[in-house]
Amino acid sequence: MNTTPNPLNFDPQQIARQLAAQFAQTAAERDKRGGNPKTERDLIRASGLLSLSIPRQYGGQAADWSTIFSTIRIFAQVDSSLAHVYGFHHLLIATVQLFAQPEQYAPWFEQTARENLFWGNALNPLDRRTTAEQISAQEYIFHGEKSFCSGSIDSDMLLCSAYDAEGKLLIGVIPTAREGVCFLGDWNNMGQRQTDSGTSQFQQVRIQQDELLLNPGPLSTPYSSLRPLIAQLIFVHLFLGVAEGAFEVAKQAVQTQKAWSTSLVEQAVQDPFTQKHFAEFYVQLEAVRLLAQQAVAVLQQAWQQGETLTAEQRGLVSIAIATAKIAATNTSLYVTQNIFQVMGARATTAQLNLDRFWRNVRTQTLHDPIDYKYQEVGEWVLTGQVPKPSFYA
Repeated sequence: MNTTPNPLNFDPQQIARQLAAQFAQTAAERDKRGGNPKTERDLIRASGLLSLSIPRQYGGQAADWSTIFSTIRIFAQVDSSLAHVYGFHHLLIATVQLFAQPEQYAPWFEQTARENLFWGNALNPLDRRTTAEQISAQEYIFHGEKSFCSGSIDSDMLLCSAYDAEGKLLIGVIPTAREGVCFLGDWNNMGQRQTDSGTSQFQQVRIQQDELLLNPGPLSTPYSSLRPLIAQLIFVHLFLGVAEGAFEVAKQAVQTQKAWSTSLVEQAVQDPFTQKHFAEFYVQLEAVRLLAQQAVAVLQQAWQQGETLTAEQRGLVSIAIATAKIAATNTSLYVTQNIFQVMGARATTAQLNLDRFWRNVRTQTLHDPIDYKYQEVGEWVLTGQVPKPSFYA
């Protein structure tokens, strides 16, 4: 059934806020439980938000990147696992647009918009265990395992990759239900516990030639190389959202707290040390908000420029996003760790599960080393050399 919303009254941010309010009611308990958030993913399906990044001619909302990132950030404020898999859905839609041509992806996008399909990720180019064997002019076999496959379980479409005998990376788009695709459900990490980021198995999976993204292909042009930058900016908004969520929890908690026994004031909100902590939280968060806003603006400009984008222009987008990524990483870790300093010992009860904010950003900030973001920005500052495109820069 087609439940695509009427664009005249479709407000993505308001819908995201309504969903986030629902997710918040069960987020702490679901984080403890782990596993697949099937109910919540179905609510996202029904919301129409999965079509935000799909061009209007294919039935989508054709939202700009500012709108898409804002919905990711709203989800992350209450549930970073859902924000992660939802953000990756839009990353995968963008990947197909960047690595292929409209005549190839048009039917995928039309079906996605029509049926509210959720895309899952089994790309992970650093994991070379999945191999591709060409068995005819029109068909390949993918076989092997792939780790860190976020959102793969309960997905409808799957972006997957393998290396052929010459070491070339092949990326395909297939229905998740394709024969031979299975998931081990072995994600058991300390954070992002409901992202299903475990192992996918490909057991002699048949991939058709027209399911491979070959034109222009991965990172083959400055424009196609925007793909990893979109991923990095998803992380920026994920980290920012988590930090904002932790900040709001702490802010609400201290409203009714008494100040420390030796304080010269009665209420915590009047205590100068408490005020200092919140000022530090606010200043750091505000800095990330502004850097993120700037990074989104330059990405949007590059996205609209399309294939005329130059390597130097693409490199400056990379620097803007790396700058925001550094700030978002440091701020999210700082805020989620130090909210306990203002809330006190009672906030550490397992019942509240407030450590999930820190565990989630600590886990996700390790996706790729932040040290290399410092290196990229530092090299550019000192030499003017922009980062060379990779799947992480």
